[in-house]
Amino acid sequence: MKRSFYVTTPIYYVNDLPHIGHAYSTVAADAFARYHRLSGDDVFFLTGTDEHGQKVAKAAAAKGLDPQTHVDRMVAPFKELWQRYSISNDDFIRTTEDRHRVVVQEIFQRLFDQGDIYKGVYEGWYCIHEETFWPESQLKDKNCPECGRPVELIQEESYYFKTSKYQERLLKYIDANPDFVRPDVRRNEVVSYLKSGIQDVAISRTTFAWGVPVPFAEGHIVYVWFDALINYLTGIGYLQDDERFKKFWPPVHIIGKDIIKFHAVIWPSMLFALGLALPKTIVATGFWTLGDQKISKSRGKVIDPNQLADELGVDAVRYFLLREVPLGQDGEFTHTGLVRRVNADLANDFGNLLHRTLPMIGRYREGVVPLAVPEPRKAAALAESAAEVIANFKADMEALDARGALTEIWRLLAVANKFIDSTQPWNLYKEGRNDELDEVLWGLAETIRLVALMTAPFMPTTADKIFEQLGLDAKPADQPYEDYLVWGKLTGQLKSRPGAPLFPRVELEPEE
Repeated sequence: MKRSFYVTTPIYYVNDLPHIGHAYSTVAADAFARYHRLSGDDVFFLTGTDEHGQKVAKAAAAKGLDPQTHVDRMVAPFKELWQRYSISNDDFIRTTEDRHRVVVQEIFQRLFDQGDIYKGVYEGWYCIHEETFWPESQLKDKNCPECGRPVELIQEESYYFKTSKYQERLLKYIDANPDFVRPDVRRNEVVSYLKSGIQDVAISRTTFAWGVPVPFAEGHIVYVWFDALINYLTGIGYLQDDERFKKFWPPVHIIGKDIIKFHAVIWPSMLFALGLALPKTIVATGFWTLGDQKISKSRGKVIDPNQLADELGVDAVRYFLLREVPLGQDGEFTHTGLVRRVNADLANDFGNLLHRTLPMIGRYREGVVPLAVPEPRKAAALAESAAEVIANFKADMEALDARGALTEIWRLLAVANKFIDSTQPWNLYKEGRNDELDEVLWGLAETIRLVALMTAPFMPTTADKIFEQLGLDAKPADQPYEDYLVWGKLTGQLKSRPGAPLFPRVELEPEE
């Protein structure tokens, strides 16, 4: 039976240019979307931009622009970067679109009518940069506990959402569904927060006008986070395309750990109130750090993904992001670490197999890949390793463990490189042992095909080039896993087309 897979990134705030942290969660979501497409599943992949709120209004005013002109300009770099990084999203949602405004207003009205939203007065501390209300007990030295900036004491009429009403129900749900929030440290954090007692959330503002108007209360706009979370419903057709919504809901969310409270407390409470299923899982990624500080434009700590792509290539950066650290853990970014990973894994391990095998096929068989061997003898151990790696790769990707899946692929690369050393094709050729040589060369070419298929979700452009160099006219996207991710599918006498090294070694600059 065909499965449906709906995956989302956070929608990114358009206060500045995208950095490597944005690329990280988007590349991760893209890899899972590509894997599920190759697995024959129906996939919907959503990303987009969060364009309302006081911070955006202030940034626009500082530039002498109206907010809509400002966000229209700021969204372009995100779309351009995702195109450059081969991001295969099915939709790009903007919270300033009419389709989103209509859904936000309908949800707000519905929850008000059923008594889950009520009018009150908010008095407390607010951080404009994080667009977050904070109780005084959570402030750090009277500053925002998240970004360290000063907070403002505000008092205004506001509508509230009854988050507290769903506290116990959500606790029970998390206890019964341990994979709802991942990794464990984030789930424990959410449980601790819920057990401490949560307050109802103020979900409208009156002190500025850049946002979705509350449908029944003039002068009120919807709080930016309440508005933003609803993008996951709008993007999949809620209240607008019932068939698509029913097909794909609920989603897998890939988010940053700094927004876990909104996604694992406020958002599921909203879904409970709407009578909708909760997300399948919420995976909170860690931070990339420079030294001991989170990569952040506002803190002056930023890595430009365009610059990295210029230097090393998009696929090399995609690989590094997903291989370097497990998805939920923090990782320290260093240029040296990136270059070493590219040289060791891509130039040496991956490139070594391809650029040893194809020249041997060229020298010993005039560039023609030998015919398939139905029952491998000399390559039996290689075939056995491939089958084991394929099974583990699939299990890891189903579990949203991209690093584990890549580790398995590289285990097969190591086996294949050792296979060359142990079988010594050059000696088989000298000794005229043609049947054995054919089996060895075909087995290596078949391993390369399988590795290309498995790396396609992570390095799609590279996978296409490998197929081309093997002489395959098809692309990995045309070879679904159910039919082709199995040993023995490289048939026919293909004419290989060796090309330039896919990953040239990068010289490390001397460290200061």
